[in-house]
Amino acid sequence: MPPFVLDPVPASRLTQLPHRAFIGIGANLGSRQRNMEKALRYLHTLPQIAVLRVSQFLETEPVGGPPGQGKYFNGAAELSTALSPHLLLQQMLDVEHQFGRDRSSGARNAPRTLDLDLLLYDDKILHEPGLELPHQRMHERAFVLLPLAEIAGETLHPVLKKTIAQLARELPASTFADAQDP
Repeated sequence: MPPFVLDPVPASRLTQLPHRAFIGIGANLGSRQRNMEKALRYLHTLPQIAVLRVSQFLETEPVGGPPGQGKYFNGAAELSTALSPHLLLQQMLDVEHQFGRDRSSGARNAPRTLDLDLLLYDDKILHEPGLELPHQRMHERAFVLLPLAEIAGETLHPVLKKTIAQLARELPASTFADAQDP
C-alpha cells in the first residue's frame, strides 16, 4: 500500500506548534483505511495540530477483546501541536466519537471504527487518571512499535531510555507474526 501523504505544513505554521507528539491509529470496523485517513486529514485541518508524518498501515490480528473480531489496520503519526497533552487527548477522543466510537460501555479491546492513542508527547512522563505518558503498553505491542519505528525510530522512550527502534527489535519474534502490510 502506498504511504498516506498530507499537504506539507508551512514553516510559519510550525513555529506556532511547539510540541511534538506521536499517536497510534487503528480501526477494525467499517472502511478501516478510509476511516484512518479521514481522521488524520481532519486532525491536520485543526489550527492547533499539524500531521507531519504518517507510517504505512499494517494489518494485524486483534489483541484481547471478544473473539471473532476482524483484523485491524494500525499505523502511527507524528504531530506538531500547540495543545497540552490533556487537550490533545480530548481532541483525539472527540474525533473518535465523530467516527462512531463509543467508549461509554467501558469494554476494553472491543471492535472499533477508529482508535487514537496518544503514545508520546515531547519527553513528558505523566501518570494521571485517563492519561499516562508514555502510553503504558506501547513497548509491548508490535502493532504500535513497528509503525512508530518507521517514523520515529530514533526517538527515545522517556522512561525506558531506549529508542523506539531498539524496543521494536527487542520484541519477541512471535509478536510480529500477525503484523503485515495489507
